[in-house]
Amino acid sequence: MKKLFDYLYKIYKRTIRKDFLRDLINNGLLVGKNFHMSDSVLIDVSHCWHITIGDYVTLAPRVHILAHDASMRRHLNFTKVGKVIIGNYVFIGASSIILPGVCIGNNVIIGAGSVVSRDIPDNVVAAGNPAKVLGSIDDFLVRKKEELERFPRFGKEYTVTFGITDERKKEMNEKMDDRYGYIV
Repeated sequence: MKKLFDYLYKIYKRTIRKDFLRDLINNGLLVGKNFHMSDSVLIDVSHCWHITIGDYVTLAPRVHILAHDASMRRHLNFTKVGKVIIGNYVFIGASSIILPGVCIGNNVIIGAGSVVSRDIPDNVVAAGNPAKVLGSIDDFLVRKKEELERFPRFGKEYTVTFGITDERKKEMNEKMDDRYGYIV
């Protein structure tokens, strides 16, 4: 019964996300092909027509994209709005916040928990609050490829989506004696 409930809940969450995204697009949000939006993503509903998201973009859980800032509304009687442009081949990590008026270039990784308050150029990794460029995407990928050779690797059967067993969970933790591993 629990498996059935979990399955139905996943379908429900996907449907809610698709309906949310469809409504935003109908209200002016521009989204490219192969866009992936994880759970609990917030895209500014009240000003979504100022937001453009390119091709092959992934928004991890709890990413917020804002196209307006109402912090001065009570004091000065105005709301600032700004276009947000996210390029192609961009990954935005969990719980990151993209503020109004920001442009994120192509081929970019934004680290989890970042607050992007300024433009991010093409081909970089950026993270922090405020987000700053940490290095080139090429250098980052070289380091990760080296790590991939050192740390244990696991197939898709080691994920919740593909029904990981308690035995495999235990096996993963035992093999990850250096704390890290990779799902390939």
